[in-house]
Amino acid sequence: MNTKELVNGGPIQHTLERGAEKATVAAHDTIDSAAEATRPAIDHMVSNAHATVDRAGVAAAHAAEALGIKGDQLNESSQRMIERASVYVRENPVASLGMAVAAGYVISRLLSSR
Repeated sequence: MNTKELVNGGPIQHTLERGAEKATVAAHDTIDSAAEATRPAIDHMVSNAHATVDRAGVAAAHAAEALGIKGDQLNESSQRMIERASVYVRENPVASLGMAVAAGYVISRLLSSR
């Protein structure tokens, strides 16, 4: 064997290339095996994550519905209170005026003490 044969494609180079190629193939096989082995666990985690998001979405929808109902009830209640107050003021204008003056006096005293 001459030096030129060793440098330009000699047996050592071929041996090293084959070794590198085998190592590359082995690494790819190892990666593929690891991916296949973990796939069921990852699929299970993904499935659980989707189920959790679905449950959170349903809970949020129920909460929004309940808040909407409560908001409607509060709106109706405030409307009834306004109607009652309006009726009271119409039926008792002098008493209403007296209460308004008293409330204004109390509020002004509270605010002026600050």
